[in-house]
Amino acid sequence: MILSGIQVNTVSTLAEAYALLAKSPPGLRVLAGGTDFMVQLNARTGVDSLGQVLDIWNLRELRGVECTDGLSIGALTTYSDLIRSPLVRELYPALCDVAREVGAWAIQNRGTLGGNVCNASPAGDTLPVLLAADARFVLGGPRGERVVPASEFFLGYRKTALAKDELFLRAELPLPSPRQRLVYRKVGTRRAQSISRTILAVRASPDGAVLSEVRVAAGCVAPIPIRCRVTESVLEGEGLDDRLVAAARNALNADIQPIGDVRGSAEYRRRASANVLEQLLRGLAGSA
Repeated sequence: MILSGIQVNTVSTLAEAYALLAKSPPGLRVLAGGTDFMVQLNARTGVDSLGQVLDIWNLRELRGVECTDGLSIGALTTYSDLIRSPLVRELYPALCDVAREVGAWAIQNRGTLGGNVCNASPAGDTLPVLLAADARFVLGGPRGERVVPASEFFLGYRKTALAKDELFLRAELPLPSPRQRLVYRKVGTRRAQSISRTILAVRASPDGAVLSEVRVAAGCVAPIPIRCRVTESVLEGEGLDDRLVAAARNALNADIQPIGDVRGSAEYRRRASANVLEQLLRGLAGSA
């Protein structure tokens, strides 16, 4: 198949995909749902560097949600699949809810979790939630499979730990403990179908006002989606009060590196992110 002068290789099994990856054709691009790629293709953005396309949309083995020792989500699981999944709603409702905020129905029906991860945009809506959940990413290729923690996967702006001969196979999320909660908030230019100005996710196990097992992750405030480790260390094991909230806001300011663009200034992103963090923390402590 030829798409705008580019050779498209459609595969139906992982073995077929791995066989092509083993050949390492120059300029190979993996195509899943295509919600980003088709926009780039129509705009002729980066097309000159494209050699071939590997279309993996028909790889049924990369679809679906399962639960054994944890929650396993296949790379080709769509946002609509996440929204409809009883397992996702039960174990990680924040992931279900954030999927609802990704574009319109057409995008939700076609866009995939794997595409969002591998696109590696700092504005990727699911990425802070996956980071806060301590997700692990399973990668595979002709050399076998390996597991990379989500916190080690994003290396630079739209750069990942994925090798040229590897595919993203699935995300694995640990089963949450009984008290554990994961919450998020996205701030955009409008209420729906909006690219994030900032997005934060917080996971914790509240015991009264004391938060443990704390994870804080953020998007749109650095070149990559990040774990906010200074903020986590300030919050871990401490009782949430006005003093701790102020300390957490200051710590977040040290963790993030926002820039200004058409969606908001760097200062706006700093203030909005701190306000969102405070809102999420007070909500977690108040729910214990």
